[in-house]
Amino acid sequence: MTTLRDLAHRPPPADPLTLTTARVHEAEGPGRRSFALFQTLRHPGAVLWVLPAHEPQRPMLRGLPEGLSERLLLLTPKSETDLLWCVEEALRAAPVGLVIAEPQQVLSLTAGRRLQLAAEVGRTTGLMLIREGQGSSATHTRWRCAPTPATSADSTLHHWSLNKNKKGTLGQWVVNWHGASAAFNLVPEAGKRCQPAEPTR
Repeated sequence: MTTLRDLAHRPPPADPLTLTTARVHEAEGPGRRSFALFQTLRHPGAVLWVLPAHEPQRPMLRGLPEGLSERLLLLTPKSETDLLWCVEEALRAAPVGLVIAEPQQVLSLTAGRRLQLAAEVGRTTGLMLIREGQGSSATHTRWRCAPTPATSADSTLHHWSLNKNKKGTLGQWVVNWHGASAAFNLVPEAGKRCQPAEPTR
């Protein structure tokens, strides 16, 4: 029989949006950059963002959450080979908290395994922002990220689905995250009540 004492000593439930350290993960979909920004606020230390030199859309340092621009480094290699090399070397660097990269081509199994090994050596977390269907089978988790219409003017909703997970279950969440800090709320699924229903009359 479970007692109140047992319940008090149970560990808190795991945050479903936490990325496992020393592993490389992937995010796809139109909201993948928002997901990446969200993760930067949950990883202390330096953040390296690696994207092709010809990519016109880049994170605007002045528009980032407070404190992030001081620890964010942008790397812009000229070729895909150089991009993967930068990511691998950055993952091996222990002081780095998070490595984000935007490859333009399909990640091969060999490339994916090399990145996983580098992350294990450096105990660093990697997040590859991939195009649809261009991920590696070696990835630890794969997320599909898309914005969701908000129900009120002061709400910013994101639909984040965990579609691949080598070490756990899959799932999907609607997240209310305004982008200014690491604070967020999980929005209940449609039809689920957060409070007792009103008595029928």
